[in-house]
Amino acid sequence: MPAEIRKTLTLVETTLIEGGRAAPRPLKLIAAVAVLRNPWAGRGFVEDLKPEIHAVAPDLGALLTGMVLEAAGGADAVEGYGKAAVVGLDGELEHANALIHTLRFGNHYRQAVGAKTYLAFTSVRGPANCSVMIPLMDKHDEGRRSHYQTVHFSVPDAPAADELIVALGASTGGRPHHRIGDRYQDLRDLGHDVSNPAAV
Repeated sequence: MPAEIRKTLTLVETTLIEGGRAAPRPLKLIAAVAVLRNPWAGRGFVEDLKPEIHAVAPDLGALLTGMVLEAAGGADAVEGYGKAAVVGLDGELEHANALIHTLRFGNHYRQAVGAKTYLAFTSVRGPANCSVMIPLMDKHDEGRRSHYQTVHFSVPDAPAADELIVALGASTGGRPHHRIGDRYQDLRDLGHDVSNPAAV
């Protein structure tokens, strides 16, 4: 069964000033969002989730990836990335996880932007208009703290009890005036050999 998508949304937030200072360049935070019927809704406890994962996740990943790239202005513009899912109140948390924690979903985005890191994520159960938070990190380097950000939004009429929200997030850069350093500086200060991946 293909995804029964009720609607999609693209949200773009552009930061021009942060902390009273102009950003060195405008920072875009992007969310590509799909509101869809939960394919397991009304069926009781479903033991095998794979048929619906295989039927829904690939098309959903391709759709949302295309929406992100269009809003960002291309794959090269995406520096930070992440994903999120919210299942409505009649669904299981496992339903939210099922559609985003599969390579059939995430690999569309990962490959499109040439990423090396895993996709940061959140998955929760909630009512319509609940907060949706997509954590972001650098697509090449999970220790690059400048790119630790969150895309935060809500959809007033979603998810309904039998729906899911599935979203991909992106940033076109790091926080405008980041100044807390990277993970590797802390590791050096603590005496770790950061040239040896096994040590960190």
